[in-house]
Amino acid sequence: MKVIGFNGSSRKKGNTACSMNIVFDQLEKAGIETEMILVGKEKIQGCVACHGCVKNQDEACAFKDDPVNEWIQKIKEADGVLLGSPVHFSGVAGTMKSFLDRAFFVASVNGGLFRQKVGATVAAVRRSGGISTLETLNHYINYSEMVMPSSNYWNVAHGLTPGQMEEDAEGKQIMEVLGQNMAWIMKIIAHGKEQIPAPAPARKIMTNFIR
Repeated sequence: MKVIGFNGSSRKKGNTACSMNIVFDQLEKAGIETEMILVGKEKIQGCVACHGCVKNQDEACAFKDDPVNEWIQKIKEADGVLLGSPVHFSGVAGTMKSFLDRAFFVASVNGGLFRQKVGATVAAVRRSGGISTLETLNHYINYSEMVMPSSNYWNVAHGLTPGQMEEDAEGKQIMEVLGQNMAWIMKIIAHGKEQIPAPAPARKIMTNFIR
């Protein structure tokens, strides 16, 4: 099994990476392969609602000049995904959100590419805004019918300078417990697939309130 992680920070060894790596350590101890992709340093175009992905039905965004389509396929092929972001003005880093908007919209209109995978999220923050950032990341997981593991508190770690979250003992434990629970759920799902078939995708019903 494999988990693909997307780090919304531009810092390869910042607190977001440190937090995600603690989760990865637990996954690897459970025999699960991991890979981290640094999103924050890429130039990612935001979604412009062109609906090219709806029309083409090729599991790809209409914009082809950045790595988003490659990353969509990586998520599709993985068993789990870990989304991590630093906190920018109490929200998800801009490049990360541009990627997530496009990737998860493509997945949703192409048969639910990410359905029933295990998805978790983490946020790294100096002081406040971690919960709102975490909630935004969680929206993508919940919208996609993914299975979300929990920890023993909100998945937020604190630190200012790179690596400082290592001094946040509670934050480190949160990431460790998250990694353990994520590995456990992934193994349960893998073990149970043959005995209990997954529900079929539902055709999306769209209700508009303004006629």
